[in-house]
Amino acid sequence: MAASKPVVTVEPQSAGSGLPRWQLALLVGAPLVLGVGAVYLWNRSRAKEPAEGGKGTAAAERKTPEGSASPVQGQDGTAGAREDIMSPLDRAQAAKNKGNKYFKAGKYEQAIQCYTEAIALCPIEQKSDLSTFYQNRAAAYEQLMKWAEVVQDCSQAVGLNARYVKALFRRAKALERLDRKKECLEDVTAVCILEAFQNQQSMLLADKVLKLLGKEKAKDKYKNREPLMPSPQFIKSYFSSFTDDIISQPLQEGEKKDEDKDNEGEAVEEVTGSSGYLKAKQYMEEENYDKIISECTKEVESEGRYTAEALLLRATFYLLIGNAMGAQPDLDRVINMQDANVKLRANALIKRGSMYMQQQQPMHSTQDFNMAAEIDTRNADVYHHRGQLKILLDQVDEAVGDFDECILLRPDSALAQAQKCFALYRQAYTGNNPNQVQTAMDAFEDVIRRFPKCAEGYALYAQALTDQQQFGKADEMYDQCIDLEPDNATTYVHKGLLQLQWKQDLDLGLELISKAIEIDNKCDFAYETMGTIEVQRGNLDKAIDMFNKAINLAKSEMEMAHLYSLCDAAYAQTEVARKYGLKPPTL
Repeated sequence: MAASKPVVTVEPQSAGSGLPRWQLALLVGAPLVLGVGAVYLWNRSRAKEPAEGGKGTAAAERKTPEGSASPVQGQDGTAGAREDIMSPLDRAQAAKNKGNKYFKAGKYEQAIQCYTEAIALCPIEQKSDLSTFYQNRAAAYEQLMKWAEVVQDCSQAVGLNARYVKALFRRAKALERLDRKKECLEDVTAVCILEAFQNQQSMLLADKVLKLLGKEKAKDKYKNREPLMPSPQFIKSYFSSFTDDIISQPLQEGEKKDEDKDNEGEAVEEVTGSSGYLKAKQYMEEENYDKIISECTKEVESEGRYTAEALLLRATFYLLIGNAMGAQPDLDRVINMQDANVKLRANALIKRGSMYMQQQQPMHSTQDFNMAAEIDTRNADVYHHRGQLKILLDQVDEAVGDFDECILLRPDSALAQAQKCFALYRQAYTGNNPNQVQTAMDAFEDVIRRFPKCAEGYALYAQALTDQQQFGKADEMYDQCIDLEPDNATTYVHKGLLQLQWKQDLDLGLELISKAIEIDNKCDFAYETMGTIEVQRGNLDKAIDMFNKAINLAKSEMEMAHLYSLCDAAYAQTEVARKYGLKPPTL
């Protein structure tokens, strides 16, 4: 598929970085500029928030109470001082210190009593100290797993000190335990912003909660979504990735009406008899895709001559509209038809294997591809698509072997040649092997020289060039893609991202991504990318709108969950800005 989205792992991350994609949406701590294959961070030096009482840092473990817990001289923890001459704040501090001793000894009930005494003694105008006492009592409640009390005391602490990182994070953890994920996300988002993404604990919690929220929302939304046919360009690109797919071939001579056989080159106006499958094939040629499923259903229900073909074609379009539940029974039937054409069965196994991969079932996916290779050993499509699976599973050596087998069977397969180059490049790049990187880049040059009409070759080469920061040449490769496929929206998105990374040209980048949406208003990748950039610009409402548009176009539940994570991250940032006035740097 030419100029497609970058290859992603099962858990989508920003290409070229270790950051989850939700973090890009949050943009906390540093401005980001996205690029194909890379994310560049300009870290800003930021003074660390002073820890309470000068003890510890915000990045340290958050299990201990605030303030000194050193032994005191007097039995009552007052260091021998006379209570009648101590100020209320001194008496509160003494009670807190005594509570800290109990806390360190694991006597949490006694610690709570001391912190409660400190709260009662502390003058209300001493907000910083009072917030510490509430946070310390919350820490003791946390050890007793009294989550509601933790939330209540942390809320008191945050009410007194809105940027109290320890209290915000402790409340976030308690809210997670109470299954109040939305509130948890808002707190941990504030923590991430205050800590400039320097604390692994808070980052992991944010990632965990966003994934859980995304999965929950996607499960409900995807089940009840209205099926949506992708753009004609997407459908044609999808079918172009198959060379041994019977159902995507034009109508054959025997399938045309008799009067049409003498009129080669003319459009077929009708198809034989009442065959639903042949009518569906006719609609395929006319790009009238919305009628294909219903015509295939007629063929299946009539148990016509092309039942196997109709089942496979219907399953394929079910997959294209994101209806995996509708596709699987049809694919299962074709696979189990022992008397069906082996090419049909192998194609059904490829598509079911790809479906399993989208559903994060790599073992089932691998089994289907292996079975396809067993029943149709000379089917180039099997090795081509299994090679792509192996890349996703980070089994690059095996992927290269599959691409080689595909090329052996079909030496003119430009797509397999280009993807083999990309696999070799990723292997060399991640292995930090400059010599192999250069060998892969030379191989790309050879591919585009031998197959100058293969848009995918230019697109994949452009991604590799971008990784190597050869931006000018990458830009030329994307221009070649656009010349070959002017209606491929994803190429415009990639070119737009390149302008941001290369020239920091926000206006041109947005113009190109807007062009992508103009060309294909069903390009979810364009909406997702636009949303991420709008977050970085501080236009959170527009970003959320873009993410919601992408959600409605998602082609799998996993992809929808990822998009919900981006949307929820942006929404959480709006709430943090409203509540705490925390606004990260913008582009």
